[in-house]
Formats: sequence, structure tokens, C-alpha cells
Amino acid sequence: MKKIFCIFALTAILSNYAEGTTVDTKSQGTTLEHWWETGVGAGRVNEGLRAGWQEHLGIVKDNCGFKYVRMHGLFHDDMFVYFPQRSGKIKYNWQYIDDVYDRMLDKGVRPFVELAFFPSEMALENSKTQFWWKANVSVDTTKFDKWGDLVREFTAHVVDRYGLDEVSQWYFEVWNEPNLTGTGGFLHGTKSDYFRLYKEAANAVKSVSPRLRVGGPATSNFIADHRHDGEILDHSKSVFYNDSVINTKQWEGVWIKDFLNYCEKENLPVNFISTHPYPTDYALDPETGRGKGAVRYAKSLYDDISWLKATLATSKYPEAEIHLTEWSTSPGSRDRMHDMLPAAAYIIKSNLDCQGMANSLMYWTFTDVFEEKGGGEDVFHGGFGMINYQGIAKPSYHAYRMLHNLGDTQLYYDGTTCITRNSADGTISGVIFNYPQEFESHVPAAGDSGTYMQASPKNVNVTLTNLAPNARFTVEILDNENGNAYYHHQAMGGPSQLSREQTAELIEKSHATSKSYLTTDKNGRLLIDMQLAPWTCILIKETANN
Repeated sequence: MKKIFCIFALTAILSNYAEGTTVDTKSQGTTLEHWWETGVGAGRVNEGLRAGWQEHLGIVKDNCGFKYVRMHGLFHDDMFVYFPQRSGKIKYNWQYIDDVYDRMLDKGVRPFVELAFFPSEMALENSKTQFWWKANVSVDTTKFDKWGDLVREFTAHVVDRYGLDEVSQWYFEVWNEPNLTGTGGFLHGTKSDYFRLYKEAANAVKSVSPRLRVGGPATSNFIADHRHDGEILDHSKSVFYNDSVINTKQWEGVWIKDFLNYCEKENLPVNFISTHPYPTDYALDPETGRGKGAVRYAKSLYDDISWLKATLATSKYPEAEIHLTEWSTSPGSRDRMHDMLPAAAYIIKSNLDCQGMANSLMYWTFTDVFEEKGGGEDVFHGGFGMINYQGIAKPSYHAYRMLHNLGDTQLYYDGTTCITRNSADGTISGVIFNYPQEFESHVPAAGDSGTYMQASPKNVNVTLTNLAPNARFTVEILDNENGNAYYHHQAMGGPSQLSREQTAELIEKSHATSKSYLTTDKNGRLLIDMQLAPWTCILIKETANN
């Protein structure tokens, strides 16, 4: 197959235009909200004190436009927040949190505050823990008041430090995936315990100012069985559907209906609903553990948001925002697909297919400075980050960078090609991508790592009209060999550790997408007539002031 950029360059100068779709770049179009830029995830708050974390945040802020970052472990012991005194009073120390937040805000990024987990002194004695860093997750039901006090004091502090006008633009989310109860989960307690935690936290936040925004329940994957019907997760009720039926089931958000009913009964505020619609059945390592192979189809995100919107519409909180505060190709932090090319096409497709349906879809995560399971054992170990530990960009980073370059008015979208206009300067930009038909039935995951390039190519034929004659466009291509650091890492022999020279080479290769320039013909037309190799993603962008 010829190189795609060669095909593109040739067709752009043809005078006889083949049949295809025509897009009038002066047409009215529709609003395109960059909901993918609302926020992005990171590991735990303490990791935000590291130089690499801060460097990577600056990169994604500048090039992808993220406005908020959500992190675990705000009240964990390594943030040194909670100091009981002999008098019985509590002394609160906010210095470590202030350090992280100050640096974020200086970069123009706000906290999407996750209120979790417990300081050791507030958790149940001999608390169950999560992650290698031992997040305390056991609820001591005698200390709900102390939990409320902690949240209130923290909220009052950030309002005092940053001002109410600033903090009223933040979000306060109560806990993380509390439905994963029991040993190894994120809450060693019951559904009712979480609801009480939410009540105390929501009232505490609002006691500081009614202008502040609070929500939950931050639950994990959508399910199609009854494992979460009771007070705790019941694995005996888990049903893992095979490929022939997995996409025929009705999937529902965990605890969402119960949560809304509880909040209505208790007259609690719910400014936003949050949940984590990974395209998998089970939330923990679907490729290697329970739920192996239980991966849903590419349309599952659309289905899940549709269910969520319909559920909210019939509740007491129909105006609540929808924030999907974790999302990726899978929730496994050792899934090689996170490092690979297919993730980029999936990101672009999902965000464009579901535009306007929710307020955020937060990719988990922006960096591999991330230690839920400890440090990664290899340079590319399937970590969630769109930038690896050494600062090597992955295809997922390019996906968000390309989306960021789209305008705010959508002129055309057909599931492969999206053409937009920037209302500020009138310039045209677009993305074109090949999400192959073979993967419509299941989102690519680790098990596909050896076969994904065998998928089908895709033909594109679109003519842009009403452009200025000789207008100049930049064409940027992300494909298997260009901008794909994993490909070049494998070409090196796949070393698990890198020399300084290899690191510098891979950083350079990771940003080396194929770039060329095109100009429109004398009639102000540009023909896009090409065949895209599997997973290829292209950004076309008009240069301002031609």
C-alpha cells in the first residue's frame, strides 16, 4: 500500500473530482463542545509533587487543553493532613495539598476534587487497604461526624486560600468506586455506609457555600447482572457473558438509581452524577482475571450515557451534570493496548460519537507516573498514561492533541471524517481516522495486541468547498510507523530499560508524526480521497491568515 500522505498529496491537486461527500465550509454547522477537554485523571495526589508528573501535566495542558485533573488519595497518610491532639481536637495540615494545587492552578488546571480516602486515625482499626500504598478504606461507623468535619475544614481552607469565585468552579466528588466493597475493594463497608459518607460530605461542602458543586457516586463499570443489588458486592451473582451475547444485554450504571433515591429521600444536593463507563464487564483486569474477554462493543459508551441520561430525566435531579470521571479502553493498568496505536482511534471515535451527551469523559490517565500496582516493570507495561514515565508520548496523547485542534463548529461527521470551523478566525480543521469494522463488536484490548494491524483499511472521499484559493493546510498523520513510540521501541528489540540515548530517541520518535502541507486549487476546493491503513489518525488544519 502506498504511503497515505503520498495518496493525499496527489489527490489534493486533481482537477476532476470523484464522486463522494461535499462539505461547504461556509455552511452554518452545529456547535461542537470539546467535552473531552473538561478533565483527565491521574493516580494519587502525592504523585503530583514529582517533577515528572508536573512536567507531563504542563505538556497535556498546553497541547490537549485539559481543564481539570482528578486524583485519588487526597486525605491519605502521605499527604499528612490529619493530626489528633492530646486534647481531643484535630489539627489539620494542608501544606502538601496546597503545594499540588498551587502548581496545578499555576498551569491553568483546576482540581476535580475526589474526597477520599480515610486518614489512618479515622478509618476502622486494622483497616483494610487498597493499592501498595495502603489507602485506608474501612469505614468506622462511629466517626461519620469526623469525616464530615474533615471535609468541611478542607473545603473552608481551599475557599479561604483560593477564593470562593475560584473554588465555585471546582467539583467535589465523594469517594472512588465505593461499589467495589470488601477485601481488595475501594470501600470496606456497605452501600448504606457510602450513602452516609456522601450525606456528611455533601452537607459539609454546602455548609461552606451553597455555590460549591458536589456529586457522586463515582461507581465503576456498568453491569448486566445483580452483583451490586445488595449492601455489598456479591461475586456469586456475577455473570460474564461471551462474545455472542455480551452486546445484547441491558447494561446499567451501578448504584445510580439507589443513590438518586437516597438523595431525594434525604433532601441532599446532587450537582452532578459521576461514574466510570469502561467498555468492559468487570472493573478489575478484564484481560487477565475475572471477566477475562468480557469486552463490549464500540457503541457501549453511547448506550451507557443514554441510559444515564434517561435515568436522570426521571429523577429529582434532571439538571445534574454528567461527569464520566474515569474511562479508557479497559480498566487494567497492565493492558498493553494503552501503549498502542488502536487506543488513539478509539478515543477519537468515542468522543465524537458521543459529543453533547455528557459534560466530561475523563481519560484515565495523563501520565504513567502512576502507582496503583507500584511502578511499571517495563518502559511500556500497559500503564494508563498517555505519556509514559520517561516522558515518551503514546498514540493516546496524539488523539487528544488532534481533538484539541478541532474548531467549535462541526460542519460534517460520518463516523470517520469530522470537519470543523473555528468561529474565532474562520479556519477549517478536521480529523480523519480508521476505526476498523472488525472491532465494532469489541473494543481492542490486550488480547488483540498481536493481530490489530490485520484489520481492514478504510476509504475516504470528501471534498471541501468554499475555501480561499491557494489556502494552505497542514496534514499530520499518526500511523503504525509515525508518532507511534511503541513501534519504534519494538524495533529496538523491546528493551525493558532504556539508556539515556534510547530515551531521547524514543521521545523524539513519539512526537514524529508524518507532516506535509497542501494548498487548495484555484476554485478553493480540497479533495480528500484516500485509503487509510488500520487505526490511522489524521489531522488536517488550515493555516490562519493565508
